[in-house]
Amino acid sequence: MFNVIRMMPGWVFSIRGRVPRWGSFALGAAPVALILVFWWMLTRGAVEERTISPTILPSPAEVVWSVPDLLGHRDQEGRGLFFHVGLSIRRVGEGYLVALAAVLPLGILMGAFGSVRSMFVPVMTASGYIPIATLVPLTMSWFGTGEEQKVMFLALAFGIYLLPLVVGAIESVPDVYLRTAYTLGTSRWQTVWRVLVPVALPDLWHAMRLSFGVGWTYLVLAEVIVLTGGLGNIIEIARRRGPREHIYLAIVIITLIAWVADIAWAKTADLIFPYRRSRA
Repeated sequence: MFNVIRMMPGWVFSIRGRVPRWGSFALGAAPVALILVFWWMLTRGAVEERTISPTILPSPAEVVWSVPDLLGHRDQEGRGLFFHVGLSIRRVGEGYLVALAAVLPLGILMGAFGSVRSMFVPVMTASGYIPIATLVPLTMSWFGTGEEQKVMFLALAFGIYLLPLVVGAIESVPDVYLRTAYTLGTSRWQTVWRVLVPVALPDLWHAMRLSFGVGWTYLVLAEVIVLTGGLGNIIEIARRRGPREHIYLAIVIITLIAWVADIAWAKTADLIFPYRRSRA
């Protein structure tokens, strides 16, 4: 075992070492490959010989073969896959914009002024312990069962996660910037908007990137309650009526969209903040 470890490249067990691009790709692909192999082993062979029934877990090949069926599938209103994908993206986008409009100003003020932080930190702390699923019936009682409920549910889910990150980003600005600003005679508000926010902007961007991914984890929860379209709609209908392969395809689509969005966040950060290039 120790001989094998000694034969590995130095960066493998280097503390905070920089991993080459090919190594990063290989290490990231290894767990995915292991999952696929394990999945294939559980679902290989004839139906009666499988470890897990195909009604519970179809094989990887069966999921791939169902792609044309999902692409050609139409619901009762004649809406296809791309409509549902677009609807889910729109809901996530609208919920995120609502959360940003409310949370960014509040988080900046909480990070800048101790009095504002003391006022709202009990609510922020308590909201972190609220199970997100309980917000579904709550938003239904507030906003009904239409589009507004789904958007506001996602906005609350975004906001609960984003607010502590925004506060932390503002509070992490070194005091030396504040002392320099005071020396130059800036007012309180000038210090907030011309010093704290610009210096914290890379961390604020990173907080926005992290919180954006959270919305996709709650998308299905928002869409399966009242089936009015979306990828969650596809998952719930496939659970009830089949084919079960569509469940896994919808999950893959959600994952791919969120992954592409995360790459876009990271690449944009590299362009805007070249001095803080992302290693992701």
